[in-house]
Amino acid sequence: MAQQHPEPSAARTAPEPAAPTPPRRRSRPTIGDVAALAQVSKATVSFVVNGRAGVSPRARQRVLEAAAALGWQPSAGARALSTRRAQALGLVIRRPPELLSTDPFFPQFVAGVESGLSPLDYALVLQVVETEEAERNAYERLSHDGRADGVFLTDLQLDDRRPALTDRLGLAALIIGPGRPDSPVPAIGADDAEGVRRAVEHLHALGHRRIGHVGGAEGYVHAEARRRAWMTALDDAGLPEGPLEAADFTGAGGARATHQLLDLPDPPTAILYANDLMAIAGIAAATSRGLRVPQDLSVVGFDDIPLAEYIAPPLTTIRQDVIAWGRAAAQQLVSLTQGHPFEAPALPPVEFVVRVSTAPPAS
Repeated sequence: MAQQHPEPSAARTAPEPAAPTPPRRRSRPTIGDVAALAQVSKATVSFVVNGRAGVSPRARQRVLEAAAALGWQPSAGARALSTRRAQALGLVIRRPPELLSTDPFFPQFVAGVESGLSPLDYALVLQVVETEEAERNAYERLSHDGRADGVFLTDLQLDDRRPALTDRLGLAALIIGPGRPDSPVPAIGADDAEGVRRAVEHLHALGHRRIGHVGGAEGYVHAEARRRAWMTALDDAGLPEGPLEAADFTGAGGARATHQLLDLPDPPTAILYANDLMAIAGIAAATSRGLRVPQDLSVVGFDDIPLAEYIAPPLTTIRQDVIAWGRAAAQQLVSLTQGHPFEAPALPPVEFVVRVSTAPPAS
């Protein structure tokens, strides 16, 4: 019987060459990788990166060298869980939206805070509220939900309850601006009085004897501090007490207060404003009455906002470095949340910037 030869089949054809296996992506190093390389436990690595005691200097050095060799850094979330910290600070602002939107202070302050928090791997939790009850609820949520380790307190009022509230909630807190001697919360701020003194001295040297003041909203500590500084500077210069009008830090409030001062039987020849926004509005109000600035009325602002040097006439004002202030406040508050004692940082001194809105009074 003849031997049969099977037909070639697909099964017997030469196999196609296999596609090359893509190279395996290298995963990010883990805490386990660091522990293995340093020949320690993962708990030891955790103790080292969170600055906790109980690790020998030699083991600590091995962990740090292993982490550097692997390029490993703990995530903010993991660190927060291990330390029971939020790695965030809170800023609750109680102001009407229309006022907040026109105030250049807060954008500069927040920029400074962010620049201070970023290298420390902290975040800023910002809330804007309109009522005292909403403000109190915001602080309670930040504390009870563990969303912030500490909070900034801005716009401190004479009868402010927030320092006692944050103390009761166990929240580290820092007042931005002048503080109060009886407050359980420390404060950080520039020397407003020095700037006001230099402004009054400048106007006095020009020949002004009737120097008015448009203050901020009544009841605020920083508005009261600037008002007292103005009165003290007048007294030190041997000048009579000038006319005073309280406003609310807004342009509309500044214009209204300016008209009230200029309606007096003996109006001032110079006005010092509690912020630049009101000073700029004051220039517009005076101009609308046919007065010339600075020939008929000298105007001085406070803050040196970016717009101050570009208005007509460019504004003489008191400059404070708000960004540096925010950066220093952020670093100090983080230190407080970590249990360190308060140490008032050295802020850049206020500067008196002379531009074109001041001149000798008309004879």
